[in-house]
Amino acid sequence: MPGFDLIAQSVTLFAAAFGAATVLPFQSEVVFVALQLAGDIGTGWLIVVASTGNVLGAVVNYVLGRWVEHFRGRRWFPASARQLDRAQAWYARWGVWTLLLSWAPLGDGFTVVAGMMRTPVWIFLALVTIAKTGRYAALAWATAAAAG
Repeated sequence: MPGFDLIAQSVTLFAAAFGAATVLPFQSEVVFVALQLAGDIGTGWLIVVASTGNVLGAVVNYVLGRWVEHFRGRRWFPASARQLDRAQAWYARWGVWTLLLSWAPLGDGFTVVAGMMRTPVWIFLALVTIAKTGRYAALAWATAAAAG
């Protein structure tokens, strides 16, 4: 069933990309490169699926950031008040443009801080989509170049 394989591979890539943008320990690049090298799915579709999953994962972080202040100061909370204040000060200084780094390792923290700082959703989505799609496009280009 070739159609099923396309759907299963797309869902796998979407899930890996979504998870990679959250606090879950996923590596979407491995799945992306494997599927690109397999050649069963067009590169453009891979970029669309991975970018969509990764952006939606970042939206989860944004929503978590909007609600994180409610739990600030609790013993089980993973960040100290000092760490949160420092992250907010850094974001206030550098602004929404830090979201262009959301593709990088630890860049997903910027998406949480964007939620904390109440960044307008349309700006958040625009910048994160540029960053995440650019990363997958660069990865596709690098994979194609390396594969010859």
